[in-house]
Amino acid sequence: MSGKNTEFHHRPFDKLKKQLERRQSEPAPSPPLPEAAPPTEEALFEDAMTDVREIAAFRVLPCAKASKRAAPSRKNHDPDDDALDILRQIAGGSHPINLSDTQEYIEWTNADIAGEVTGKLHTGHFSVQGYIDLHGYTGDEVNEQLDGFLAEAFRKDWRCVKIIHGRGLRSVKGPVLKDAVIKRLAGRYRKRITAFVTARQCDGGLGALYVLLRKK
Repeated sequence: MSGKNTEFHHRPFDKLKKQLERRQSEPAPSPPLPEAAPPTEEALFEDAMTDVREIAAFRVLPCAKASKRAAPSRKNHDPDDDALDILRQIAGGSHPINLSDTQEYIEWTNADIAGEVTGKLHTGHFSVQGYIDLHGYTGDEVNEQLDGFLAEAFRKDWRCVKIIHGRGLRSVKGPVLKDAVIKRLAGRYRKRITAFVTARQCDGGLGALYVLLRKK
């Protein structure tokens, strides 16, 4: 090494020192502003109503006076009057009759058959393929005519037939034909019949029977 003073020019920390001095001279960043609170319902309502103006003419609105209604009568009501009124409507044909609620309604189901059959039969679920009118027959003639008709029905393999027996309202002994038909069906033909029931009003009502025959 020579005796002359030599300067060492490699100073790696000079730039770091300058950067630190520059940062110290810069103003500190301002803290972040707090988030604004959401507006209240009152504030939103006032903002929405800013352009609303009151109409003075609508401050008082006229109201129509309600008509006075007569107070209902407190007279004692007689239920017999309602019953008589319904009977008059039935006699006049303006009030329908629920046949199953009458004492003349008939239904019979074979004990070997399960399920609700008479309800479907009464409401016309099965189409009537043949019928017989027994008006005018008496005594053994009823059974003879009925046997002949059912023999034909079984031979043709009919499923549903109608038997018109009348109501017997003019008979002193009551519904003789009706009782004879029911006795014959539930007796001699009980094993060959599924069910029988009073017909619908349009098919004779209480004066006729739907009979559902068993298949071969």
